[in-house]
Amino acid sequence: MADVVMEEKAEAPGTRDVTDFILQDILAGILPPGTWLKQIDLERRYNCTRPEVRRALDRLAQKRLVEHVQNRGYHVYEPDGRRAREVSEIRVILETAIAGTIVQNATAENVSTLRKLAEHFDQMALNGTMLELYEANLAFHRQLLVLGGNLELVDLITEIRQRTSSAPVSQWRTRARIEQSGREHHLMIDAIGAGETERLKDLMRQHIRQN
Repeated sequence: MADVVMEEKAEAPGTRDVTDFILQDILAGILPPGTWLKQIDLERRYNCTRPEVRRALDRLAQKRLVEHVQNRGYHVYEPDGRRAREVSEIRVILETAIAGTIVQNATAENVSTLRKLAEHFDQMALNGTMLELYEANLAFHRQLLVLGGNLELVDLITEIRQRTSSAPVSQWRTRARIEQSGREHHLMIDAIGAGETERLKDLMRQHIRQN
């Protein structure tokens, strides 16, 4: 894992959360996987205080964007390609298994709720931060899975996702991929509204394997 000397100072955060500035630099490759994040360097780069940096790093660690190593500090999360592929296949098995139940349970109100969450994702893609977009994506997927009627399964899938970085570092490197994810959300809702279980399964497989 490498140390990166961050000499160029980023724009002062102002009212924005330092968390998003660090995230943007991770996405841009300025802070590549494995980079040790020295708090004093981050203070200087983002023109902020030590407590602000610590809160940002803790928040990013919760999202598995960075990893906290006891007595050593924080570094940018290093994705494991094999693990990511295997976790995706586990998700495909579990999530498509409840597709029929999702379609059966979904009321018009449920479909409306999903549509609003999908539209919120779209809005965050246009006007939100990457962290807000990430959280909007999680909210949509959790609501989708809740319709399967098994909250233990929802928690299990959530835990499985956290075994690899499920954040936009790996899934949203381009604007085109963000827009495609948004379209796929709406297509899944359309399939649910039309009662098309097999179509929903196909869309789930495509969405999970490409994210």
